[in-house]
Amino acid sequence: MSFDSRQFLSSVTQSPGVYRMLDEQGETLYVGKARRLKARLASYFRGALNTKTQALVARIADIQVTVTNSETEALLLEQTLIKDKRPPYNILLRDDKSYPFVFVTDRHPFPALEYKRVRTRHDDGRYLGPYPSSHAVRDSLSLMQKIFRIRNCEDTVFAHRSRPCLQYQIGRCSAPCVGYISEADYRRDLEHAVQCLEGKSEAVTQELTRDMETASQALDFEEAARLRDQIQQLRQLQQRQFVDTGNGDADAFALASRPGALCISVLSVRGGRLLGANHHTPRNGLDLAPDNLLGDFISQYYLGQAREIPAEVLTSHELSDTDLIAGALETRAGKRVRLTSRVRGHRAQWLELARTNAEQQLDSQLASQSQLARRFESLRDALDLDEVPARLECFDISHSQGEATVASCVVFDANGPRKSDYRRFNIKNIEPGDDYAAMRQALTRRFKRLQEGEGEAPDLLIVDGGKGQLNMAREVFAELGVQHVGLIGVAKGTTRKAGLETLFIETPDRTMDLDTSSPALHLLQHIRDESHRFAITGHRTRRDKTRRTSTLQEIPGIGPRRRRELLRFFGGLQGVKNANREELARVPGINASLAESIYRALHG
Repeated sequence: MSFDSRQFLSSVTQSPGVYRMLDEQGETLYVGKARRLKARLASYFRGALNTKTQALVARIADIQVTVTNSETEALLLEQTLIKDKRPPYNILLRDDKSYPFVFVTDRHPFPALEYKRVRTRHDDGRYLGPYPSSHAVRDSLSLMQKIFRIRNCEDTVFAHRSRPCLQYQIGRCSAPCVGYISEADYRRDLEHAVQCLEGKSEAVTQELTRDMETASQALDFEEAARLRDQIQQLRQLQQRQFVDTGNGDADAFALASRPGALCISVLSVRGGRLLGANHHTPRNGLDLAPDNLLGDFISQYYLGQAREIPAEVLTSHELSDTDLIAGALETRAGKRVRLTSRVRGHRAQWLELARTNAEQQLDSQLASQSQLARRFESLRDALDLDEVPARLECFDISHSQGEATVASCVVFDANGPRKSDYRRFNIKNIEPGDDYAAMRQALTRRFKRLQEGEGEAPDLLIVDGGKGQLNMAREVFAELGVQHVGLIGVAKGTTRKAGLETLFIETPDRTMDLDTSSPALHLLQHIRDESHRFAITGHRTRRDKTRRTSTLQEIPGIGPRRRRELLRFFGGLQGVKNANREELARVPGINASLAESIYRALHG
């Protein structure tokens, strides 16, 4: 069966990461990285391709992706996988000595940052690197040129300039060729760039912060603004690249589950370097709780097979028999093994990355054509329909004690979630907390638009709720004269546990309880959960928009001193707003709890 690229792309994330293209035997054909996985992978299946790329695409039987936290991480992981898998469509280096460097000469008064493939013994200057690829070098040089305005022209061009070139005009060069900057000032900028390439960007940032304050006190606001922009660019550069922390051997296990599907992702880190992620989809025939299922999987993963056991095993769920499993692993490995779900720092980030990959893999699994077709056919059989429903719509309501009520409408068809047809309705002029009135308003607006020729009619309408919400939908249908649309109400069981839902079919008197293993129930749970997620997201956005009047002064625990430290650290309020929780916690005087408070105040 040929690879269904459309179905695959419908579930791929836009996050940065690495992708592996596999043939029918599961062998790796090609490894690539992307800043946005979905956009990059889509380019292989649309538009004109050269002959070699067409040959590659024709052999694809599957694509596996590993999500990373940045493009730099993806780059490093890409190189690791290429060296390990040696795929035929990648460029393979003959040996590691051909890795490129950045070179800074000592002979020129205004040196450039030069790209060099081979180190020469007689060169007078410094080599920085090696880098994992030529792309990494060129990206680094471009970034340093942008931040510190270092020249990138050849010495012969530099020697014969009589006026600044285009690089000066666009702010990428300080024009030392025509004397627009002194040798001392240029050397200072060059040294800052070199320090950043050596991983000392924090020291550079602190020095620039002091210079910015000095310029501001001297009323040189133009210079202060330039330094502020440099600080903000460096803060973006300083996103922690925990793919290569320099130490730590660990495997991170993360379990993600949805109705009728689960995935366990294993992220392997050795010497602080991410080696890759593997995904497993075991059957949960006994309906075990996540902690028990993950414990059984880890036991089988290490003890049932001859695998290397690292010093640390990290888990997304706290296991019920942690001590027992850890003891068995220590006996097998002959060393101390730490088994835990409570981690901080870069280990917490490894674990979060494993969770992200498990969720992404689960999305791909649920979006597979065969899985969806089986669920839709099961729903047809369960409801005794003449045909498989082509379009499902599900409505849900979300609010916080009546505040900022939002209704969601999500759409599923034979290809899964049809996100282009998702809609949100901001509910107005009702009693706070009246979910029935909110549902009435949302359904009325949706089906009035349908009668006016806007959009497609669903075959089945699903409302998240019991008899009350179903009756509200029936009243709207009767008032508007809506016909040929089936109605289903999904009510949670008394324990609100997934799998114990009661279905109301058309009327409150006709109920149905499907088996927990029923693909039809899994489809209804999936669309119900997606509707719930979409409603909550819309509600929070609306609520936070009305609440977002917070400034730093209004945040509890932020006094004049901490406010000053935040602004100094990030170069201004916009830098603070762009910072994530971990970056906020790096500011002197700001702990993790306060960083969380600041982030929530600024972002909701």
